[in-house]
Amino acid sequence: MASIFSRIIAGEIPCHKIAENDLFIAFLDIEPLVEGHVLVVPKQEVDKVYEAEEKYLANMMVFAQPIATAVEKAFPCKRCGFALIGLEVPHAHLHVVPINTANDLNFTREKLIVTNEQLEAAKAKILAHM
Repeated sequence: MASIFSRIIAGEIPCHKIAENDLFIAFLDIEPLVEGHVLVVPKQEVDKVYEAEEKYLANMMVFAQPIATAVEKAFPCKRCGFALIGLEVPHAHLHVVPINTANDLNFTREKLIVTNEQLEAAKAKILAHM
């Protein structure tokens, strides 16, 4: 069965897309830790990131770099944090999160509840810096 991310990649489920190329797609997390939380997802459907083909491993951070730079400019933060957790969805993905403290990357805390309008506004802020 295809993961929710595979269904987003296939266009079956809409997303708030930030960037895409032949290997990856990046979109806003609909249950973010903080405003501006982006997911970078390889188009190869693989559960564990370390089981991905080499070209995905070698290029994931390169793809994420301009996204992190744009997120950092769009949202007041000290930097962008990166996390490879992989428990929420059985499809490898990288979290790109604007952070001010290490607690901003605490995935056990309650997620934000955001509206579609708030996600669209966050997307516009990020894209303005891409």
